[in-house]
Amino acid sequence: MRRDTKPLSTVQTVDKKQRNRHETRTVAVFNAKPAVAGTEWQPHVRAIIAIERHVHTFQPATGLWNTSRETALYLSNRPIRAHKAADAARKHWGIENKQHYTGDVTLREDASRIRRNPGIIVKLRSFAYNILLQSKRVNKAFSSASVMFSRLRPPLGLRLSALSLPWS
Repeated sequence: MRRDTKPLSTVQTVDKKQRNRHETRTVAVFNAKPAVAGTEWQPHVRAIIAIERHVHTFQPATGLWNTSRETALYLSNRPIRAHKAADAARKHWGIENKQHYTGDVTLREDASRIRRNPGIIVKLRSFAYNILLQSKRVNKAFSSASVMFSRLRPPLGLRLSALSLPWS
C-alpha cells in the first residue's frame, strides 16, 4: 500500500476524559485489492484498516506532555466502513484488557513464579475460571470477585492450588 493511496473512508475519534492522557485516533479503510492482487491473500482480504494513534501523556514530575505516535494495521475479510472498524478495534481491546484483568488480578498471574512453559498453566487457569463462570460461582463484574473467591471451595473436591488460585 502506497502512502498516496486514498482511503475509502476515514473517521477520527478523540479521548479527552482519560486522566493525564489525550488520545486522538484516525481510522482509515483502504481497498485491499491492489495490495493483495496475485497473492494467496487475494480471496481472503477485502479491506486494509490503518489506525493511527497520537497520544499526549502528562508527566506531573516535569509538568510536560510526552507525545507518542503509532500506526496499527488490520485486515478485514469483508468491506467495512471506518466508523465500524474503529468500533471493532475498540471492542477487541476491551475484551483483551478484560481477559488480562481476569488473569492478572483475579487469578494472580503476575505473581506466578512459573518460568518454564507458562502457557500451559495460563490455559489451565483460564479453563478453571471458565468453569467457575459457567457454574455461576463467579460474578462477571470483577469488582466483587476477590470477595467471592475467599468463600469458594474447589468444585468436586478438586485441589487447584497448583494453579495459584486464592483458595489454596
